Amino acid sequence: MLQNINITNTENGVRVISEYLPYVKSFSLGFWFRNGSRVENKSNNGISHFLEHMVFKGTHKRSSRRIAEEIESVGGYLNAFTSKENTCFYGRGLAQHFGRTFSVLADILQDPLFRENDIKKEAGVVIDELYDIRDNPDDLIFDVFEEKLFKGRGLGNSIIGKEENIRNFNSERLHNYFNNNYKNGDLVIVASGLVEHDKLVSLTERYFNKRKITTISNKSYKNYIAKTEFMLNKEIQQVHCILGKQGYGYKSEKRIPQLLLSNLLGEGSSSRLFQAVREKSGITYQIHTFVNTFSDISSLGIYFSTSESYFDKVLEVIKRETDKLICKEIKEKELNRVKEFAKGTLVMSLEGTTNRMIRMGSSILNHRRIIPPEEVIKRIDSVRIQDIKELAEEHLEYSKLSKIVISSNKRSNKKVA
Repeated sequence: MLQNINITNTENGVRVISEYLPYVKSFSLGFWFRNGSRVENKSNNGISHFLEHMVFKGTHKRSSRRIAEEIESVGGYLNAFTSKENTCFYGRGLAQHFGRTFSVLADILQDPLFRENDIKKEAGVVIDELYDIRDNPDDLIFDVFEEKLFKGRGLGNSIIGKEENIRNFNSERLHNYFNNNYKNGDLVIVASGLVEHDKLVSLTERYFNKRKITTISNKSYKNYIAKTEFMLNKEIQQVHCILGKQGYGYKSEKRIPQLLLSNLLGEGSSSRLFQAVREKSGITYQIHTFVNTFSDISSLGIYFSTSESYFDKVLEVIKRETDKLICKEIKEKELNRVKEFAKGTLVMSLEGTTNRMIRMGSSILNHRRIIPPEEVIKRIDSVRIQDIKELAEEHLEYSKLSKIVISSNKRSNKKVA
């Protein structure tokens, strides 16, 4: 049941959602836009993330320092994040300062200055962030994996973008992109904590104008890209590798079984891959599965890092374990353990207002409704062994997995196993 959750579609085109939690003294407030690197193109890739930085650099009412001090001086916190499909600008604070936080967020999202001098300085900051990713192969490999997996499509765009683009952003380009992609009809405001819904609606109607625009539509990618193999040479000590493919998105009924399959294979210390590769064989420190879910599709796979001498051995063990999942029986006891792990992760994530706010925002944008935790738990409990087996056959056939490798060993004359 959706207890203490209220939803209002305001006259100015903004959807407002609040969750009242009487047992806390704080709140989390998020301003969500369905806008991210997926809607970008080759020439402006990275602009959503760059704009996320730039809105905090000042408005006609507030300098960048005042934006920070106005919230931090009362114990609050402001931040933002950009994904491939969404951008969220959010704040946390004590309940008595809710109106102040709303006012600041509304100001930076309606009146950002985008001054040329600020843009040039922030370009250096973002490029430094880009270099950090390039210097960390365990971050870089996920960007490369999705770039190749969704080649030529919006989901293949990196969130941070390309250095050339970042250096070429200017005030005019930012203003044009902002005006076209951050309007009331694209905005969802979500709050969780000691929050009065009527006050949230009143603030929304006060601070946001009456312009409307239809929401950005996502393209649906139903055709599967054939598997790809790619090796990036880099001066590092270990080999980093992802084996994976495309999977099901938020809208699919197979999303929950897909999550359980990932958990069973490689999420947590009791998972099959962790036990087989790290605990029993002792040939890697990092190995885990992942599912990065989007509205209509996902990327899923296995990530590990190891030494050059153990690389082929790790691949052998992974192949053995994926073959076992496809060909051999899954015990009910093991499936029940994975279900309890998934349910525990969900429930514990709801103990903080920020996670609750993020969950509601994501749910509204991807499902057009708030999905109660109880409904998710019911779906988890309903998954059968046969559901897992069918997905294992579809997702884990080793010969059909894409492979991305980052290594200091030039493998041009060596077949990637």
